[in-house]
Amino acid sequence: MTVDQPRQSEGRYIPALRYRWLTPLYDPVLRWLFREDAMKAHLVAQAALRPYHRVLDLGCGTGTLTVLLKEAQPEATLIGLDGDHEVLEIARRKSAVAGVEITWDHGMAYELPYPDGSFDVVLSSLMLHHITREQRIRTLSEVYRVLRPGGWLHVADFGKPQSTLMRALSKVSELLEETEDGVEGRLPGMFRAAGLEGVEETRRFRTPLGTLSLYRARKP
Repeated sequence: MTVDQPRQSEGRYIPALRYRWLTPLYDPVLRWLFREDAMKAHLVAQAALRPYHRVLDLGCGTGTLTVLLKEAQPEATLIGLDGDHEVLEIARRKSAVAGVEITWDHGMAYELPYPDGSFDVVLSSLMLHHITREQRIRTLSEVYRVLRPGGWLHVADFGKPQSTLMRALSKVSELLEETEDGVEGRLPGMFRAAGLEGVEETRRFRTPLGTLSLYRARKP
């Protein structure tokens, strides 16, 4: 495999920043391009975790959000899952430095290795655009399956641009990853099609790659 060839060339998912040689740049790129500090702070507040919650960070990447969630609610049980062994190693080191206990699992979002009704809360931050539309549909079905009745899904991902400038910037993101469903405003409908209710876009962020939206939805 050459350095310019995406990992998982069979098309299972698009890895962090698409290419292996860019993985070490993932955290600084997120901080600069996606207003990561503000976006994830709002996502943590929106999740409003309780001590008894069992929580899945779906496509946890390098673990920044997972660690923030654990720090916000130390008594909650946190599990981070990702399909990329390399970023999981970074996540393990990050949680060790922070001194928090988190379970890091390797697996795919559309084939979750957990029983039905395993989680009170599932979060997904900038992950859904890393997989194909078919995989996205399967992922949301899996999220519905592993959520307990009354459980919540919280998502941060590309949203429908609210200005000409944001629409133009979103074209750049579409060159790199599978952002079309988010940019065209299809994600809320996909959440409802998976069986979730109370779907709501809670906040928008303007970024150099287009509009990021926060969503929440509930399993009946």
